Amino acid sequence: MRKSLVALVCVLTVGSALPATAPPAFAQNGLFDIIFGNQHRARRHRQREIERLRARQAASPAPRIKGPTFYTYKPDVVKTFNLSVLAEVEVASADPVVADVEVASADPILTEAEVVSDDETTATPLSSSEFDKSRQYLEGYKIRALKEVGAALIEHYKADPSFIWMTDGAPNDRANAALKAMAAADEVGLSAQDYVVELPAAEFDASDMDARKRALMQFEMNMSAAALHYVLDATRGRIDPNRLSGYHDFKRKDVDLVAALGNLAATSDAGIYLRGSNPGNRQFKALVAELATLREADAEDHIEIAEGTFLKLGRSSPELKNIVAAIRKRGSDELLVNHGITLVDYDTSGGELYTPELVAMVRDFQKENGLAADGIIGRNTIGKLTGITNESKIDKVVLAMERLRWLPRNLGSRHVFINQPAFRATYVNNDRDAISMRVVVGKRSNQTSFFHDEIETVEYNPYWGVPRSIIVNEMLPKLRQDPSYLDRLGYELTDRRGRRVSSSNIDWFTVGSTTVPVDVRQPPGRKNALGELKILFPNKHAIYMHDTPAKNLFNRDSRAFSHGCVRLQDPRGMAAAVLGKSREHIAQQIAQGRNLAEPVPGKIPVYVSYFTAWPNEDGSVGYYSDMYGRDKHLDKAMERTRQSREIRG
Repeated sequence: MRKSLVALVCVLTVGSALPATAPPAFAQNGLFDIIFGNQHRARRHRQREIERLRARQAASPAPRIKGPTFYTYKPDVVKTFNLSVLAEVEVASADPVVADVEVASADPILTEAEVVSDDETTATPLSSSEFDKSRQYLEGYKIRALKEVGAALIEHYKADPSFIWMTDGAPNDRANAALKAMAAADEVGLSAQDYVVELPAAEFDASDMDARKRALMQFEMNMSAAALHYVLDATRGRIDPNRLSGYHDFKRKDVDLVAALGNLAATSDAGIYLRGSNPGNRQFKALVAELATLREADAEDHIEIAEGTFLKLGRSSPELKNIVAAIRKRGSDELLVNHGITLVDYDTSGGELYTPELVAMVRDFQKENGLAADGIIGRNTIGKLTGITNESKIDKVVLAMERLRWLPRNLGSRHVFINQPAFRATYVNNDRDAISMRVVVGKRSNQTSFFHDEIETVEYNPYWGVPRSIIVNEMLPKLRQDPSYLDRLGYELTDRRGRRVSSSNIDWFTVGSTTVPVDVRQPPGRKNALGELKILFPNKHAIYMHDTPAKNLFNRDSRAFSHGCVRLQDPRGMAAAVLGKSREHIAQQIAQGRNLAEPVPGKIPVYVSYFTAWPNEDGSVGYYSDMYGRDKHLDKAMERTRQSREIRG
């Protein structure tokens, strides 16, 4: 009996199988049946539990919370305005009723439009001005304009019925200056075609003065409409960013066009006024200069390297000749001198083998271009080798100008600027780059939004409140398999009454995308996802800057790995900068080991932005990959806007 028990212990300890024929002692005492019967029942129980779990999973698939999406862009609606309301001295109310004109998003076709009408009239002072003598020629005249432009034009001329663009029956210097500025709209990233106004003929039939006066009055109205369109576009941009996607979050700028037309009537140089409607910051000026340079440049020969090319030491590729040619074109003089022998040898032997000498040359090229110097030729290295075409650069600069119009005119002498495609955050003080660092931003499935806000707080040793989307999309499948998952990892769960609960005690199959019954947070500590600190600028996207334990990701060239928040390479440096404190102060707060919050003094704007072309501090422009594909969507929106405005003309 004792020997049988010893044998049983051995079986249970080392997990070895018993022989097919059990020892006599097992059979005599019934232990064999008891032990192996229990094991069989345990296996059957586990199998039933697995089957039950699979059945519940099949009956209740894990829900998902979807993120923002891109939209089919709909341009600003073009409306028809009947200027008959200005044809009489006693004019109508300043609030015209305007009917929308439907514009299709991709192939705009205007439907029959209701035009401005106004039956109620209010008397205004009579005048014997030249304008009053010609206003009759506006009877039945209609213009097509954006709603803000048409309404402002009517309101202005009701209040001030006088010519802005005409003197002594001819276009004046103000008109010529405005026409010149609008004709140069392409220089500031707009489209001159949107502001074309045809001058009245210099020669006319003196016997038909009615036709002449009618042409001059219509020119006056067309000039005002074009100038106001320019002011509107230059100030706020042609595109409403919030119609592009759920990743854009901006309040579109309000532009006082009635005041603008009054200013144009009073200014001595309408051209200067119009050009001044564009952003006046150093970044926009640098983009204007870059655009001019690019458009003057001759088209360059572009070296193509086949998409998908990937080379490591010892491998071969027919694209190697193009890679070497690209290094000759884009490598520095120092690099070409240092690797002159390698280049001569390659010219002599050619071939497709990626040799150690060529690897060394590629590593130096990678160092020069801010890439990981591993000698591996992949997508990022090829991007630097081939560069982008002049045409692509022009497109990126024009898109950057449009995006810059969505931001405040003055970014602030002190602010934080995060450019997602550059994977970089910069603290600017007195309009100079004081500190700049690498960042990790959202992956393509969890894109970081484009918005601006104000920094409020630095929090030390932070808790990480797990967003509902992460609970549902990532944690829930694991919790359905193992309800103790969050308990084991040390997360804290509280119910809606604030009571601590265990993840093991929750039926996770009852949890849906809108019915998460608990709040989940990770306490401060070495493994906390937010690291030592976070910098808060409360917003509806739950995006903030923070530290991270995953420091190795900053060594990558492409750094889109987060769920949308911005991970900082040097969080202590950024915290010290926005607080106006020393790094030692930050270290002391962290060393206390407690969760602490420190308010940021003053208002510091933060721009969580998306620019695939952006000026450096020295005025040079950097170009970046369109990692989220937003350039493509903005290009489409610009084209649809162009189409809708063609019909306006």
